[in-house]
Amino acid sequence: MPTASLPPLSTWARNVAPSPTLAVDAKAKALMAAGQDVCSFAAGEPDFDTPQHVKDACAAALQAGKTKYVATPGIEELRKAIAESYLGVYGLKVGPGQVVVSPGGKFSCFLAVLATCSPGDEVLIPAPYWVSYPEMAKLAGAAPKAVPSSDDSGFKLKPEQLEAAITRRTRLLILNSPCNPTGAVYSRPELEALMGVAIRHNLYVLSDEIYENLVYDGIRATCVATLGPEAEERTIVVSGFSKTYSMTGWRLGTLVGPAPIARAAAEIQSQMSSNATTFAQYGALAALREKARTKASLDAMLAAFDRRRRLLHAGLSRIPGITCLLAQGAFYLFPNVSSFGLGSMAFCEALLEKERVAVVPGSAFGADGHVRMSYATSDETIKKGLARLENFCKGLKR
Repeated sequence: MPTASLPPLSTWARNVAPSPTLAVDAKAKALMAAGQDVCSFAAGEPDFDTPQHVKDACAAALQAGKTKYVATPGIEELRKAIAESYLGVYGLKVGPGQVVVSPGGKFSCFLAVLATCSPGDEVLIPAPYWVSYPEMAKLAGAAPKAVPSSDDSGFKLKPEQLEAAITRRTRLLILNSPCNPTGAVYSRPELEALMGVAIRHNLYVLSDEIYENLVYDGIRATCVATLGPEAEERTIVVSGFSKTYSMTGWRLGTLVGPAPIARAAAEIQSQMSSNATTFAQYGALAALREKARTKASLDAMLAAFDRRRRLLHAGLSRIPGITCLLAQGAFYLFPNVSSFGLGSMAFCEALLEKERVAVVPGSAFGADGHVRMSYATSDETIKKGLARLENFCKGLKR
């Protein structure tokens, strides 16, 4: 038997919060595994399979013995293809040396934070935000600072809000467009105004563009690094293969930025993960090279998401007490349920318990009073879940 208590865990381990989105999804899956009929709107991943030509390329790489370590920032062919893609799509000229392939978009974001922030620095995060941003800042020893927005502003940060939030400790601004959890997409003029403030205060900008290809209504997402030379020299663009190509489990993220930051991110990655999975990178290479086949898969997925987006929004809009903006990107809606007088966590727990509908509380995203609903699920699930949600809301006092 031990005679003395063990030392405490680290500050990082004691202070980091688990991912609420993964927790809700896990609870819904556990109920389903136990035979419960659950309508889950919790998942943050496409419900489509990875395109066959991508899987085939990965399998061929395995058969060819592509199973060893490779250069930390990624295989040269893939980094060249990523650089060519940014030039072709956005007109952004970057070299392979400015590209880092990582084990997932989440890891790419963390690398960007670690490369730019030191203990005591401040990271500005527009709210609602993706749940992992504040935790990444804390793990880097920096202080996350949320800057709230609301339904009235379309869940978008205003330049005057950004200006007011900046202090002498502010080092990094995180932008996410299209946004998780709201589906909001900033226009180019809106981003230019925010970048003007960031430049004036000499901030780095982490632009999380993982949903860049999942946009609707003829909208085109803006790559923040294309807003001008001063924007390019301070912007780290994060994206990846998870959402566009339905490759969440492949764990392949990308980081594109100024050469010094890309080098720093690669050096940090070399001590943390060595490199992203080698044979998976050859699948990603096929996604970029075989453009016609990839576009066909993306177009089919987008058409389904657009139909579901409208179906879910129409259903939510019919439920008394719920208001909801129509998202322009990603695959989430972020309805306002504050009229029922419950905190979002209590609302979600009761909804799952009584009606077997899983949604994620807005408090996880810095916006209590809302819930996040993913429409990366079937039409049948959406219709059934809406009926259950309406029945649940009828039983609540307003």
